[in-house]
Amino acid sequence: MSTRVLVTRDGGVADVRLNRPDKMNALDPEMLAALVDTSDTLRDDATLRCVVLSGEGSSFCAGLDFSSFQAIADNTGSSGSTPSVDSIVNAGDGRITHQWQQAVYGWTELPVPVVAAIEGHALGGGIQLALGADIRIVAPDAKLSVLEIRWGLIPDMTGTQSLVDLVGLDVAKELTFTGRSVSGEEAVALGLCTHVSEEPHAAASALAADIASKSPDAIRAAKRLFLAAPRASTAEGFANERREMAQLIGTPNQVEQVAAFFEKREPRFTDPKEL
Repeated sequence: MSTRVLVTRDGGVADVRLNRPDKMNALDPEMLAALVDTSDTLRDDATLRCVVLSGEGSSFCAGLDFSSFQAIADNTGSSGSTPSVDSIVNAGDGRITHQWQQAVYGWTELPVPVVAAIEGHALGGGIQLALGADIRIVAPDAKLSVLEIRWGLIPDMTGTQSLVDLVGLDVAKELTFTGRSVSGEEAVALGLCTHVSEEPHAAASALAADIASKSPDAIRAAKRLFLAAPRASTAEGFANERREMAQLIGTPNQVEQVAAFFEKREPRFTDPKEL
C-alpha cells in the first residue's frame, strides 16, 4: 500500500494527509493514485462523518511534480513503470474523470463533508485539490495560485468548474490567465477559501468534529443537494429539496436529533444504510 497518503481516524472523522513533505507534497503518479484509492475507500465507509484533508510538513500541496510530468510526457508507455500520457488523461473505470481529475473530484463526490486545512503552498494541482473540498480553512500567509499558465497549461483537475462556482467567471479568468499568487487572506476575500486561521489544521479538526456530531443522514443529504445545485435548473433544485426532505422526515436519525435537542443530551445516531 502506498504511503503517499496517510489516514488516521478519530471517531467518525478521518484525518487524511498528503505525505511527501520533502517535496511540499507535490503530485506525482503515486500520489495521484493514492488520492483516488483513499477517496474510493472512504466512500464506502458508513461510519464516516467528515474528513480533514491536509499536507504533512510546511505546505498543503505545491502542485504537479514537474519532473514526473516530464517523464510522463516523454514516455510512450511501451516500457518502464512511468505511465504514458494516454493512460493518464483518458477517462476510465466508468468515471466521468481521468485519474488527475478523480484525485480531486473524489473528495467532491465523497458523501460526507471534506474540510481542507491549507498552510504554506497550494499551487496548480494543489489549489485544485483544495477546491475539491467543501470548506477550506487557510493560514493568512499561505500562498495559493492557479499556476498552470506558467507551464503553458490550463487547470485540468476540475479547477475550471470549481473556480467559476466559487469566485465567478471574471475572477476565475483573471487568476487563470495571470497565475498570480494570492495570500490566505485574499483567498478568503475572493471566495476561494472559507476562513482564515493561524492554525488551520486545528480549526479544521474542530469544525469536522462539530459536523460529525450532527445527523449523518441530513449531512449527506445536504452535500448531495449542494453538489447538484450549481448545474441544476431552479425547478430541478426545488425538486431535489423536496425529495431529500421526504426521505429524511421521520427517519430514526431525524427523530433522534429532535429528541436529543429537547432532552439536552448528545444524540446517538445509527450509521446510514444508503451509501
